[in-house]
Amino acid sequence: MPADERLGFDIKRAEQALMAAKAAALRPAELTVAQYAALFALADNPGMSGAALARACLVTPQAMTGVLKALEDRGLVRRSPHPWHRHVLETSLTEKGRATLLRCDREAVRIERRIADALSPAERHQLRDLLARCVEAIHDSGQPEAGRRVGG
Repeated sequence: MPADERLGFDIKRAEQALMAAKAAALRPAELTVAQYAALFALADNPGMSGAALARACLVTPQAMTGVLKALEDRGLVRRSPHPWHRHVLETSLTEKGRATLLRCDREAVRIERRIADALSPAERHQLRDLLARCVEAIHDSGQPEAGRRVGG
């Protein structure tokens, strides 16, 4: 396939630009993008397990273990045993974690708003549809299921 017909580089370049912008925006709060994603997911889903959080944030369970340890050490999340499943730790935001998320989310929204403002509502809808079709095409190709986790 000729280089000018390959889409992977364009998709990766857009993703890297987004992640670099978010990383720069989160740096003053000393958060990584993965840590921000975990706080964001926990805000809507308190009590998630580390495994569920890893799926929601598109990282491995091993990576999420490190993310949660760092967040817990900073007092941004608290982990406690599930009432029935003692081997499962539930994770929730602390007040400090909630305040940090609110401050950081304003910065993340600014970045996402710049993207949204560059496109019409119809183009945003079309972009989501096109990206979903790309994911579906990859999964239908019979390739290993890398990146098949759900999660923003």
